[in-house]
Amino acid sequence: MTPPLALACLSAAILAVPPTSGARRYLAMFGMRGRARKLPPHRLFRIAAYLGVAGAALAGIGAFLAALLLALTAGLRGRRARAAQRHRAECVALLEGLETVIGELRVGTHPSAAAAVAAGEIEGIAARAFAVGSARSRLGGSAAAGLRNPESIIAAELARIADAWQLADHHGLALADLLTAARADLSSRIRFRDKTTAALAGARASAVVLSALPLLGIALGHLMNAAPLHVLLASGPGTVLLPLGTALICSGLLWADAITAQVPT
Repeated sequence: MTPPLALACLSAAILAVPPTSGARRYLAMFGMRGRARKLPPHRLFRIAAYLGVAGAALAGIGAFLAALLLALTAGLRGRRARAAQRHRAECVALLEGLETVIGELRVGTHPSAAAAVAAGEIEGIAARAFAVGSARSRLGGSAAAGLRNPESIIAAELARIADAWQLADHHGLALADLLTAARADLSSRIRFRDKTTAALAGARASAVVLSALPLLGIALGHLMNAAPLHVLLASGPGTVLLPLGTALICSGLLWADAITAQVPT
C-alpha cells in the first residue's frame, strides 16, 4: 500500500470511529441525545473525500493529486457556505433578541432584565452576548461592553447594538428608541444580503457549470473512441495533464468565488 493511500485510509478510519461512552454521556447531558449516532453532513463529506482520494491513489499519482485538489476545493467552498449560513442564522437570532428587548423595555422592564429575557428566548452567540451584558449590568458594569464579542461571526452586528446601548447609557437617551433604529438597520441588512445572494446565485451556478465542461469533453472523446481516460490515467503525459487540468478548474472556481465575494452584502 502506498504512503498516500495508507494515510488517507487511516484518516477516514479515524473520522468514522463512533463516539466513546463518555462522549455519548456528555451529549446526552446537554440535550444532544441522538446526535452522537448521526454524523453531520460536513463530516460525511470528509469521510467520502478521504475514501475518494484513497481510491484515486490506486490509479496513480496523477489521479491522486487531482482527487486531492478537488477534495480541498470542495471542502473550502463548503466551509465558506456553512459560514455564510451560520452568519445569517446568528443575525436572525440577534434580530429576534432585539425585538424581545425592545418589547420588554416598552413595558417598563429594566434593561438588564430585558437582556436576560432575550437571552432565554434565543440561542447561539446572540443569546450569550445578551446574557453577558445582563450580568455585567446587574453587577454595576456596562452592558454594552458585555455585548461586544470581536471574535464572533457577528462581531460587527453586535458592535452596532453595543454602540447604541452605550450611547443611551452615556447621554440618557431612550434605549428602546435607539435599539429600534438598530433593529431596523439589522433587518434591512439581512434583507439586502438575501437579495444579493439570490442575485449572485446565477453567476455561481454558471461557474460550476463551466467547471464541469471538461467532463463533457471527456465524454465526447469516448464517443469518438479517443480513450481520453486511458491517456489521463496512464503513466506519462496523463500524470501531468490530469492534475494540471484539475488545478485550472479548481482555480477557476475559487476565482469566481473571490469575484462574487467582492460584491457588498
